[in-house]
Amino acid sequence: MNRRNFLHKSALTAAGFGMAPLFGSSFQSVYGQTAPSNKVKVALIGCRSMGWSDLNTFLQYPEVECVALCDVDDEWLNKRAADVLKNTGKKIPSLYKDWRKVIDNKDVDVVIIGTPDHWHCLPMVYACQAGKDVYVEKPLANTIEECNLMEKAARKYNRIVQVGQWQRSDPHWDEAANFLKAGGIGRIRTVKVWAYQDNKPTLPVIPDSAVPAGVDYDMWLGPAPKRPFNTYRFHYNFRFFWDYAGGLMSDWGVHLLDYALEGMKADLPTSILASGGKFAYPTDAMETPDTLMATYAYKDFNIVWDHACGINHGLYDKKEGLAFYGENGTMVLTRAGWEVIPVVSNNKARMEAVPFKKGEGKGLYNHVGNMLSCIKSRELPNADVAIGAKVAKMSHLANISSRLGRGLVWDDAKSIFVNDPEATTFVKAYYRDPWKLPVL
Repeated sequence: MNRRNFLHKSALTAAGFGMAPLFGSSFQSVYGQTAPSNKVKVALIGCRSMGWSDLNTFLQYPEVECVALCDVDDEWLNKRAADVLKNTGKKIPSLYKDWRKVIDNKDVDVVIIGTPDHWHCLPMVYACQAGKDVYVEKPLANTIEECNLMEKAARKYNRIVQVGQWQRSDPHWDEAANFLKAGGIGRIRTVKVWAYQDNKPTLPVIPDSAVPAGVDYDMWLGPAPKRPFNTYRFHYNFRFFWDYAGGLMSDWGVHLLDYALEGMKADLPTSILASGGKFAYPTDAMETPDTLMATYAYKDFNIVWDHACGINHGLYDKKEGLAFYGENGTMVLTRAGWEVIPVVSNNKARMEAVPFKKGEGKGLYNHVGNMLSCIKSRELPNADVAIGAKVAKMSHLANISSRLGRGLVWDDAKSIFVNDPEATTFVKAYYRDPWKLPVL
C-alpha cells in the first residue's frame, strides 16, 4: 500500500475514533533510514516511573535521541525534561500534556508508553496507524477487548511493538524454559507461580481532594469513568483500582505467567477458577484483591497462581517466582536465576541436580537493544504484541473469575465465556465520552 492510500484509509479509520486524525511523517520508520543523523528518535508518554526507566535505558544506546516528552503532570514532565538534559546534555525539543501531539510529531520514530494500564490502548493504536513503532509497558491492556485490538493494529500497520515484559530478553529465562521443553525434569503436572509482595502496603481511606496544580486530571482519567480526584487512586496506586488496572494479578502476573506458558508450550486455558479478596487489608481503599489464588486447568497439568500483599515469604523462601513440578525434579525459576531440585525416591535421586544458574540481570537493557535491532530488521521482537496479549488475557481471566466468584470456561477464538453472558461483559472495554474504542 502506498503512502497516499495509507493516509486516506487511516483518515477514514480515525474519523471513527471521534478525534481528528493525527499522523507523523515516519511511515517507514526504520532505524538508520529515518533521518540523516541515523538517529532513532523516541518520545515518552507517561514520565513518572517505569516509563522513565524505559526511556533512560533507551538513552544508553548511542543511536537513540529523545525528541519529546508527554505527561499530564507538570511536576513530572519538567523533572524528566531536566533529567534528560542532565543525562544527555541535550534539551528536549517538545514537551506535551496531550499524548495526541506526540503522535502528530513528525520527528518521532518510536513511542514509549509508560502510562497507567487504561491508557495503553489508544496511544498504541494511534501510533501504529501513524507509522510509528511502539514500546508499551505491561500489562498490554486493561481489558481483553483492548488486547485483541492492539494486536490487530500492530499487524494491520506492520509495526514493531515490544511489550515491557523484559524477562523475554534476560537469557536465563529462555535457558530454563528450553531445559523444560527438552524434558529435563520429565513430565510436568503442576506449575506454581507466586508473587508475595510486602512492598504493596495498605491504602488508607482518605477524603477526595482538589486536583493538584499542574495536573490535567480529566486527561489522566481519559476513557475511564469520571470520578473525583483522590491521591490514593493517582500515580503509582492506580494499579489497585479496577477502572485503571488489575491489581497484583496483572502487575506481576504477566511477568511470571508468561514463562509458565512458555515453559509448558501452552496456549490460554479453557477452564479458570480464581478466588480471593481483601484478606490482609479488608477496610482499606484498595479495590483489587490483596490475596488471590487461581487455577488454570489444562488437559494434563495445572498452572496455579498465588499472590499476597504484605507478605514476603513465598515458596522456596522466594518473594516471587515459578516452580515446575516434574516427575524427576522441580525447577525453581526467578529473576535471580534457576535451579533444579531432584526428586528423591527410595533414597535415590531420579536425576542429577542442576546447581543454581545465576541470571545476568540485564533484562531491560537487552530488551531495548532487541527492539532497536528489530526496528532495523523488521523482525518480531522478543516480547511481541501477541505474547503480551496472551499473558495479559491470562491475568484478566483470573480477575474476572474472582470478581464473579465462580469458575469460567473461556473460548479464546470467539473471545467469550461459554454460556456466561455476564462474565463476557467483563471482556469489553467501556470508554467515557468523548473517547471511543478504535474500530479497525
